Amino acid sequence: MPDNTRPQVPAADQTLRILSLLARQPGPIAAQTIAASLGIPRSSTYHLLATLEQHGYVVHLPGDRRWGLGTAAFELGGGYARQQPLARLGRPLLAALSDRVGESAHLAVLAGRDVLYIVEERAPRRPTLVTDVGVRLPAHLTATGRAMLAALPREQVRALFPDATALSQRHGTGPATPRELREVLRLVRADGYASENGEITPGFRSVAAAVLDHAGWPAAAVAITWPADGPARDADALASAASGTAAELARRIGRHA
Repeated sequence: MPDNTRPQVPAADQTLRILSLLARQPGPIAAQTIAASLGIPRSSTYHLLATLEQHGYVVHLPGDRRWGLGTAAFELGGGYARQQPLARLGRPLLAALSDRVGESAHLAVLAGRDVLYIVEERAPRRPTLVTDVGVRLPAHLTATGRAMLAALPREQVRALFPDATALSQRHGTGPATPRELREVLRLVRADGYASENGEITPGFRSVAAAVLDHAGWPAAAVAITWPADGPARDADALASAASGTAAELARRIGRHA
């Protein structure tokens, strides 16, 4: 029999419903839409959104009068992804990719404005890289991060990187303003893959492709990294190899064409 003695917590229920609704949207939406979709009074909706904003679970875009998921929500998503089969399913695929191209390969997930590396396959006779398992790096500077950011709705990217203070630098290169980041992501979409050249570690280049889940959301990204001063490599060919591995991993986690 159902337990009817358990106390009801309307605010908790409404809060979770708001987060679930935002997670299903292609981009930020108006508070009025949230209230109408969930049947929550507008005053309660604004109060709950303000509380969620304080804790980083939602962000407000004043110019558009819309609300979207915040970095804390992405942290939860990254935590979930790390406990799911992504690493287990991705590891043999990354190992095969590394063997095939002769370079180091990585698998990363978004964690707020960062990427978190969950698999690293280092090629023989290649140096140790900063992209070890458990390392976090700024998403806007990495090939994996750019691949995933380019797959997000543009409004969501704007919510994550509202101004220049959100765009940290490592070596004085890479996008330093939201406008520059938008241009980088535009090129990623045009090229069909992401790249970076020395912005994480001077002397190394990377290409990456996003792993899309069943809803078309970037669940992870596959990257290949190689020394820029070594034998010349065809970046397009390496990107194609990374894209093939990303597509196969997407299929294994449930993506359908």
